[in-house]
This record gives sequence, C-alpha cells and structure tokens, in this order.
Amino acid sequence: MREISPSETSRAYAFEMWMKAPMPMVTLFKTLDVTPLLKISRRKKLKFNMLMCWCIGKAASQVKEFHILPVDGKLIVYDSLAVNTIVANALGEISSCDIPYSEDIEKFNADYLHLTRLVAETCRNHDITDRMVIGTSALAEYEIDGAVGMYSGIFNNPFLIWGSYRRRWFKSVLTVSFQFHHTQMDDAHAAKFLHILQAEISRLRKTGL
Repeated sequence: MREISPSETSRAYAFEMWMKAPMPMVTLFKTLDVTPLLKISRRKKLKFNMLMCWCIGKAASQVKEFHILPVDGKLIVYDSLAVNTIVANALGEISSCDIPYSEDIEKFNADYLHLTRLVAETCRNHDITDRMVIGTSALAEYEIDGAVGMYSGIFNNPFLIWGSYRRRWFKSVLTVSFQFHHTQMDDAHAAKFLHILQAEISRLRKTGL
C-alpha cells in the first residue's frame, strides 16, 4: 500500500468532488442467482458464506478501482485485496475477521476456516491493514432487501450486506446491497463489479468443485 496523487489516477475529479462530501457513499442493489453456490456448498460441504466471500474477492480483483481507497483524506493504492466477514464469537457477540483474498479457492477456504475459528474463540478482531478490505455482513437468518446509510466517516471501504436467500421456482436468489465511496468508484464501476460477481458465481458451476 502506498499514497498516490489523485492527479495520477482516473479518480482525480471524483476526489475533488466527493472527498469532503457529507455523505459520499452510494448503494446499489442486485438480486443474484446463487443456485450454483448452494449446490456446491451442499455437495462439497463448503460454507456458503465462504463461497460468497471468495466470489466477491474474485470479482473485485477484476475491477481496478477496488485497489484504490480514500483514507484520512488521502488516496491509497493497494497491491492486494482482503474480504472481511462478521463472526459470532464465544461471548455471544460479534467480531470482525479480514481474510486475505487468494485466487486459489482451496487456500482461501483454509484461511477462512482458520481465521474465523480463531476470531470466534479469542473474541478478538483479525485486521489486515496492508490490503484493501471489502466488508461483508451476512444476516442469513433474516429476510432483508438491503441496507443503506452505513457510512461512519471513518471507514470508507466498500461493503456488501445480505440476508437469507429465497427460492424462486427452480433457482435460489439472494439480494445484496453494495455500498461504496464515490471517490473510489462511480456507479458504472460498481454495476460492473456486481455483473462480474454474478458471472463468477455462475462460473463456479463449471470448475468441477
């Protein structure tokens, strides 16, 4: 990670327009067909949330804007990504767990299982500071249509949230909300990411997992 001048990036105008905006976050909603993830999860005994997080990392790695993030009024560029998940800990509370993204899904799964177990047992957050972290929160027990207004003024990271999946005829769908800082990316970049996310979920069906 390193600081970069906004003028050296395609985000110079966005930095000028949105960096000091009182509410610079934008949220898009998309309903995903997650049937392939559910089938793989059951057949291979892999956690659905892990598969979602891996697909999010895979899709984000194909959109260059994900490697840039406004931090403390500066523009920071990152060489690699991580995906955050919320973990129910041993005290009955929640903790935060950053998982380094790897294109190797087996490695990502091993890291996911190890780190989430560690966080659950120790009740201590696992933070990765040298990667651009994509936040996620799965409210799998509840049917929700999305979430907005999660801007804290401290963390500018992109964030996805979803509830339980729903069955529609012969497929299962999941509505996700994707919040991002307008300095980091425009609506078109966010929409492209969500389109790639669906493509990666569908492509897993053909990987032989």
